[in-house]
Amino acid sequence: MKKRDLTKKDNIILFPELDKRYLERGLEAVQDKNFQEAVSCFEKAMEINPENSEIKTGLVLSYYELGMLRESKKMAKSMLEEGQGDYLQVLDLYMMILVQLHEYDEIVTTIEVLLEDGHVPAGKMEHFSKLLDFSRKMAALNDMSEEEYGLEGIGTDKLELTSIREQNEMMLLAAKLEKANIRPYIEEIKEYLENFEANPFFQSMLLNILKEQEYDKPIIIRKLGREMTVVPVSLDDIRSHKQAIEIMGILQDMLEHDNPVMLENINALLGRHFFLLFPFTLEGKSSAVWAGAYHSIVKEYYGMEEDMGDDLYSLYHVSPREMEEAKALINRLEEISYPNM
Repeated sequence: MKKRDLTKKDNIILFPELDKRYLERGLEAVQDKNFQEAVSCFEKAMEINPENSEIKTGLVLSYYELGMLRESKKMAKSMLEEGQGDYLQVLDLYMMILVQLHEYDEIVTTIEVLLEDGHVPAGKMEHFSKLLDFSRKMAALNDMSEEEYGLEGIGTDKLELTSIREQNEMMLLAAKLEKANIRPYIEEIKEYLENFEANPFFQSMLLNILKEQEYDKPIIIRKLGREMTVVPVSLDDIRSHKQAIEIMGILQDMLEHDNPVMLENINALLGRHFFLLFPFTLEGKSSAVWAGAYHSIVKEYYGMEEDMGDDLYSLYHVSPREMEEAKALINRLEEISYPNM
């Protein structure tokens, strides 16, 4: 009788295609959000087949979801250097990890090399150029000394908010105000929040500081053609509004297993827009319409416009008119948000 075909590795007898079985179990665990189990399966698969790029990509993502950012970064960087896996997918993951680690200098260096060598596809040029600009600004802030950063205090009777135009200045002042008692400046801040001509991102920063410092008096906020009276301490968290969570949940169901990198990019875009809108939200459409519109726009960013529309309309059970109207508003928000990022 012919013996079963087994393979040996380090004197251990392995069943055929055991690495594939571990890979499949790992992917199932990712889909179930059991990232600890996913890591265990992927690591076992890698012991058997250390060159499999799909296994490595699964590990990068699972490490990231578990907050094991250093491990995730190390593997993603190794994959890029060795040319393993889908280059753009791994690169997007690597950039995402660096942002979470606040390693903006490395983002700048990486993108500059890619641009210099001509390795950025035309469809991704705008995305990486904007990320490069933002990272340069953040790197400059990180390099400042405590004295330059102004941690010793604000030291002025007036903030002169309307005179601040540059994002770096806005972020510096917001950082100072977070560590100071904001109440001596409340009248000037209220005046800025009530000004339709004020920078909407800076308005969100100031309003969030009022919330964090538990300011409990009604104030008026005017931005993007809308007006609302709010009590800052009672506002929902700027990063976890229930509408944003609902939209993200729909997108997660659609994309988490098939395209987790695209999902992360959509979530980043959605988070930036909700920060811009704060305390307002996306109005006039259901969460399914907004989810489909964000999915459609990011697919366009990826250069995947062809044969896209009808599939997404049916996937999200929305009409073409609704989705196109939502996309038009999202594009307007994006035009406003990037000059301020």
